Amino acid sequence: MTNSMVRRLAIVRRWTLVLAAALMVPIATLGFASSALAVEHHPKGDYASFADCPLSNSATDFCLFATTEKGKFIVGKKTVPLLNTVTLQGGFHQNENKETETITLEFIGAEDGKTLSKTPQNVPGGLAGLINCEEIKGEGFFEKLAREACKAVFENKLTGVTATTELAAPASSIGLSVQNLIEAEGTALSLPVKVKLENPLLGSSCYVGSNAHPIVINFTTGTTNPPKPNTPITGKVGTLELLHGGLLTIVKENALVNNSFGAPRSEGCGGFFSFLIGPIIDAQLGLPAAEGANTAILEGTLKDAKATAVKESE
Repeated sequence: MTNSMVRRLAIVRRWTLVLAAALMVPIATLGFASSALAVEHHPKGDYASFADCPLSNSATDFCLFATTEKGKFIVGKKTVPLLNTVTLQGGFHQNENKETETITLEFIGAEDGKTLSKTPQNVPGGLAGLINCEEIKGEGFFEKLAREACKAVFENKLTGVTATTELAAPASSIGLSVQNLIEAEGTALSLPVKVKLENPLLGSSCYVGSNAHPIVINFTTGTTNPPKPNTPITGKVGTLELLHGGLLTIVKENALVNNSFGAPRSEGCGGFFSFLIGPIIDAQLGLPAAEGANTAILEGTLKDAKATAVKESE
């Protein structure tokens, strides 16, 4: 056995013991709250849901509050149903070009910074569905030890895995067109995201997509035109309701869809064992997944209101 192999075996043994010991202690997450700097607003009545609209920003013309109550993400080989409500909120500034007769919207993040809620969704199959230690091939001594270390650490009772979609860029990078949403053509919502896979044994930085390599999804309520093997799917505008003389718009039971985006390899999964676990997760998920191999469907409700009307309701 070479000196290099001996050193690698020692590292695997040491970190296997460290991770096993970590199973015996609670895991705490530390963070700094930014909400202390946020300005509180208390709109009332039909406008109550716009409490985090960036009303302190003078550029805010409209407030937005959208919820996804169901749907699904298909990334490569894995389907994750959306069973827990995800919220997208903030505001937008309306720019009107009278020469071209076009209107563009500039998205403004939520007052407290919580523009896209970090809502975990359960991944079917948990760790067993993501990590198969038998994927570590080879019959050499090191490969066999690596398989046993993998099983000792990852094949245990802590099998639950959640997937949480997070913004991978500033809120201003979100694209929005209420007109396209209502007319069922073009991009209604563009989101740059990354998906965090969470489990104590996957570490704190296991992601598909990143700030440097975001997954950009251009949603439509119309019909998609994806690359193969995907085939076209169609969204749904939903039902439109206008309140208070058109100052408040509610679109119910709408469906935003896209199945032409790509997804990169995972990053940072498994902590010290990422060099082993990352390739296994990628193989199980089918990553990287080219454009036309993934699907996102968001079904829910969208509300937008004139910012001045929201202020007046306080």
